[in-house]
Amino acid sequence: MSLYSASRNRGMDLVQLRYSFRIDPAPRQRMALAKAFGCARVVFNDALALRTHTHEHVLPPITDACPAR
Repeated sequence: MSLYSASRNRGMDLVQLRYSFRIDPAPRQRMALAKAFGCARVVFNDALALRTHTHEHVLPPITDACPAR
């Protein structure tokens, strides 16, 4: 595949680029990342359990919208 491809719809060139990164955190940074991702996973699992519960009990769906004041 060419790096440049012409867009027939808009008549302009598109540039397709891809970057690849690898990080090598220090031991303290690894611990901080593990804590952050662990907390995010707990929040995700709790939200999923709540949505599953509401679905099984035919309750109104949980949304991420802010409640009206």
